Amino acid sequence: MEFAEILAHKALEAGFNFSEVQLQQFSVYYEMLIETNKVMNLTAITEPEEVAVKHMIDSLLAYEPVMKEGKVLADIGTGAGFPGVPLKIYCPELKVVLIDSLGKRLKFLEQVIEKLQLKNISCEHARAEDAGRNKKHREVYDIVTARAVARLSVLAEYCLPLVKKDGMFIALKGSKYAEEIAEAQEAVKILGGRLLSSEPVRLPGLDDGRAIIRIKKIRNTPAQYPRKAGTPEKQPLGSR
Repeated sequence: MEFAEILAHKALEAGFNFSEVQLQQFSVYYEMLIETNKVMNLTAITEPEEVAVKHMIDSLLAYEPVMKEGKVLADIGTGAGFPGVPLKIYCPELKVVLIDSLGKRLKFLEQVIEKLQLKNISCEHARAEDAGRNKKHREVYDIVTARAVARLSVLAEYCLPLVKKDGMFIALKGSKYAEEIAEAQEAVKILGGRLLSSEPVRLPGLDDGRAIIRIKKIRNTPAQYPRKAGTPEKQPLGSR
């Protein structure tokens, strides 16, 4: 079974339906990911069904209908492009900025963007802490996403400074999400956020306790955040 067929089948199970063009784009993305992975460490997941489910469909669980309104999204620590690129393929109206600290990963993503002929999507070489202090990025995004980058208390400091007031931060999290939410409550409050929801989600064929966490930005982030690179990891906000 080809990747496109596997993806189409698994996506329907998850409630997603793709056009022929989208399936072709996902297939080319998969092929480029696997080929580039031979010379650069992009992913430990390489089997077609696993990539379809654990990368592509997992990324789409962050989809919100409001994205169709041409919202601007920043994907922090995008790595090989997840969830930013799948969200862009699924929702062409969405404007996307892929932010990562590793230039060679972004070079790969620029090749993906060109090959797939995606519009209104760009790459930005920066650490999240630096992006959050840069006027070009600070509090300008309607939506900020992050997937498996750090614990939520740390991730909030990376991401909430980039979210505009009344915008949303969406975190894709694993089985310890409830513990992470409890641990991050103080940090989220300090940074101007409020927990909207934590929704358990299930991928086709898996039952590993994933969740989508949505945090609304209700007021501007204080000017001292994010702190300098490395500090959020070493001293998470709100930790005793």
